[in-house]
Amino acid sequence: MVEKLASTADLFEIIQTTRSMRRLKPDLVPEALIRKILEAGVCGPSGGNMQNWRFVVIQDATIKKTVGAYYKRAWDEVVAPRYRAGESPHGMGRDQFSRTIAAAEYLAAHIHEAPFWIVACLQGAVPTRTAGASIYPAVQNMLLAARALGLGATLTTLYLSFEKEAEAALGLPADWHSYAILPIGYPVGRFGPVSRVALNDVVFKDQWGEAYRGL
Repeated sequence: MVEKLASTADLFEIIQTTRSMRRLKPDLVPEALIRKILEAGVCGPSGGNMQNWRFVVIQDATIKKTVGAYYKRAWDEVVAPRYRAGESPHGMGRDQFSRTIAAAEYLAAHIHEAPFWIVACLQGAVPTRTAGASIYPAVQNMLLAARALGLGATLTTLYLSFEKEAEAALGLPADWHSYAILPIGYPVGRFGPVSRVALNDVVFKDQWGEAYRGL
């Protein structure tokens, strides 16, 4: 019983400290750790347990530079102007949001330097929310596994602003689509608690807008 309680405590600590780690060292990561991350991914649920996913592990420097260039272009032309012109997210001060923007800008300039990428893919002509339900649980499992192994990672879809070009560079067949890239490496910074809004601000009871007073 003590061991079970300890494991539960460890799980919640991992969940509560799995931040988006956008600054990664180029140091080599043992492939045995990448295998553990992938094993965690395929433990995730999928609709009907079809497991109709594929995970492309990218180490090739040319592929990373090519896709990374589209990523940087999407940041410069689409995302960065919107972030800089917009207001800070709810519950986040301007200084904190500025640090987040700086980290995202760093990733845009250096994503190709991450030693490993994992590209999460599903088959199907048109990506949908329903389809996403069969791949993003696997992605979250991989993020948690990376954190448990002391590796930094983040879920990013920014490159999808140039979806056709990026997926061509990744060599995906026409009927397969990528849903996220996870750049993985040893983090430059430290893990710490995630910053989120209070439950009372986002949880309702029985109907929209009704406070859940049990929180």
